[in-house]
Amino acid sequence: MKFERFAVLGSNSFAGAAFVARALADGAEVVGFNRSPEGSDIFLPYKQSPNSSRYTFYQADINHDLDKILGVLEQFRPEVIVDFAGQGMVAESWQDPAQWYNTNIIAKVRLHDRLRRYDWLQRYVRISTPEVYGSQDSVIPESWQYLPSTPYAVSHAAIDMSLRAFHQNYGFPVVFTRYANFYGPGQQLYRIVPRTIIYALTGRKLQLHGGGTAVRAFIAADDVADGIMRAAADGNPGEIYHFSSDRFMSIRKVVEIICERIGVPFDALAEVAPDRAGKDQAYLMDSTKAKTELGWVEAVSFEQGIDATIRWVKDNLDEINQLPLNYIHKA
Repeated sequence: MKFERFAVLGSNSFAGAAFVARALADGAEVVGFNRSPEGSDIFLPYKQSPNSSRYTFYQADINHDLDKILGVLEQFRPEVIVDFAGQGMVAESWQDPAQWYNTNIIAKVRLHDRLRRYDWLQRYVRISTPEVYGSQDSVIPESWQYLPSTPYAVSHAAIDMSLRAFHQNYGFPVVFTRYANFYGPGQQLYRIVPRTIIYALTGRKLQLHGGGTAVRAFIAADDVADGIMRAAADGNPGEIYHFSSDRFMSIRKVVEIICERIGVPFDALAEVAPDRAGKDQAYLMDSTKAKTELGWVEAVSFEQGIDATIRWVKDNLDEINQLPLNYIHKA
């Protein structure tokens, strides 16, 4: 099934902006919402799209501007809503859990309770997280039980369960998706891949929390966008789909690969730092269902994606050096 009108919540986020670019490339018309204004073009790949005139951006916060958002949606009548919006960051969620619950649960329930009344909405693609499963040593299927271990993860598990209830009771057309760690050109500078590249290129010391023993899978933003498009087109409402590389690596290994591609010794770049509170050791997801039912494949190898991200940092290093490299929390 091919859709032509998309609304994107959290459109300025890394994966959100990548999906907007993908939807425009497919010829769709798109509206985007984000609580922050659009930033630099280097983080917004859709700005370079020849179809950029088909995109309209609205600055709006789901906590405070719900009527504004719904007013736009009622006029635009998107066939698909893709939801990246929410309070992110795991470690910081311990500092004020209620803020995460207010945004990621309460505000979302209010949104969903309004959206369920619209007959023009055919798919609501929920961008969830493997953190709802907690730390797991084995590769897990979509049927795995929830064992969240941080306020951030609890908030995602709670809204997933609420959406499942809305699907069962109202037929709300939610398709659940969970992804391995995103990376690629345009990612927020405080994330491990761009931060490592920037530090390696500028001679700074990288603090490797817990020695980098945590294990993750990584997928490029273009592969994330492709997964979302396939979930919207062919995913079954009420179903969960995992999108992950089959290659699981420690964070230390990620840093080592980046050092090798740039030509900087690992020991000259990295130093061990205390681990972050509540960080899970491993998220390992099985993507067989997405591959067999949706035809999704990982098209960008990790080395290809790292090389592209290195080029992006180098091409924009003057501007990047003027920007903050640490996460700045917004209440």
